[in-house]
Amino acid sequence: MTSRCGIVRIAGQRCGRLEESDGEIRFTYDDAWLQRGGATPVSLTLPLRREPYVTKSLHPFFENLLPEGWLLEIAVSKLKIAKNDPFGLILALGADCIGAVEVVPEVTPP
Repeated sequence: MTSRCGIVRIAGQRCGRLEESDGEIRFTYDDAWLQRGGATPVSLTLPLRREPYVTKSLHPFFENLLPEGWLLEIAVSKLKIAKNDPFGLILALGADCIGAVEVVPEVTPP
């Protein structure tokens, strides 16, 4: 299965990686983020740790960054991404979230 990846940032600083692969979604904090003084978690539900958080669907914290209602309808219509693809939606819309956390697609070199 093809994997999709995103970079998670807090206030513009990379803090971790979000990856969808083999029917699982993993969020892993970067070692550099964990070692930095005053590092904060992206959410109280995702405390700082080296081990990845593995779920079968997008973790509720990240899913709650997505638009709802009429705004979601506009996004899926314009972007041609299915409503039932929250990982695709967070990669497409996560750079413009309310708050300090953002998710941007990971660009892989050619």
